[in-house]
Amino acid sequence: MLTRREFLKGSLAATVAAAGGWSCAAAQPGRRRVIVDAQVHMWKASTPERPWVVGSRPQLPEPFTIERVVPLMEEAGVDRIVIVPPSLDGERLDYGQEAARRYPGRFAVMGRIALDNPANARRLQAWRAQPGVLGIRLNIAGAQAAWLTDGTADWFWPAAEKAGIPVMYLTTGQSHQFARIAERHPQLALIIDHMGVSSETVQHKAVPAAIAQSAALAKYPNVSVKLSSAPLFSAEPYPFRDVTPHIRRLFDAYGPRRCYWGTDITNSFAKATYRQRISHFTEELNFLSEDDKDWIMGRALLVRLGWG
Repeated sequence: MLTRREFLKGSLAATVAAAGGWSCAAAQPGRRRVIVDAQVHMWKASTPERPWVVGSRPQLPEPFTIERVVPLMEEAGVDRIVIVPPSLDGERLDYGQEAARRYPGRFAVMGRIALDNPANARRLQAWRAQPGVLGIRLNIAGAQAAWLTDGTADWFWPAAEKAGIPVMYLTTGQSHQFARIAERHPQLALIIDHMGVSSETVQHKAVPAAIAQSAALAKYPNVSVKLSSAPLFSAEPYPFRDVTPHIRRLFDAYGPRRCYWGTDITNSFAKATYRQRISHFTEELNFLSEDDKDWIMGRALLVRLGWG
């Protein structure tokens, strides 16, 4: 079994400057660009021994397995992937951990946890000791949106901060609620998923407002953003020019060391190849320098997650 020592070299705490700000490792000239996908869902078929959550539906008709993902990575030149277990797996982490065990250094997992159960606080101190696990991913949608303001989730933020657990999160029109959280918990790494845009945001034609909320959080050094899932939010074919202003606004707000490329590929699988999702950033966004691309395409996320 892959041990914590083998998987994690360094920690998130090593990126926190003495003054409380966030720092990044210095660039290394001449080093090949490392490409890290900040989000991919992976899953196996539902079986009686390992059933999906009742009522859940996969994003693709066929399972998106390790055997399917690795050749895609090799063909496109992707070095590492952060696995976000899909909702159909509930809180299970075992399949992502299997990927990390079989391909050391190439996969890491952001686990799920129930925010409405304060008893889960006792699990957090050992969270990053789990093989292959780097942090937590929250999808706060529907009725759960109230948890951000009614006290339900209040136990989680200080517990995650104390344990040094990076937290990726997605909401629908609720990103502004994280200003209070970021300010009260300055050592808690908060990572906005998909530029702060959900599928519901697109349906309600509220993308500009969501982007504005995400940009406003840039004043907090412990907040960063995944520039992920652009094809899903675009009404155009590759290279998705209608999304460029949103990417540019967030890049200008956060800078290259707090922005992360990612695909969420199964949510828009037919809209672009894996290679196109890379070239979208490395060839089509002419406001990015080569150094910017080095950070955004992988280096910045490795630092923020403490993935050595």
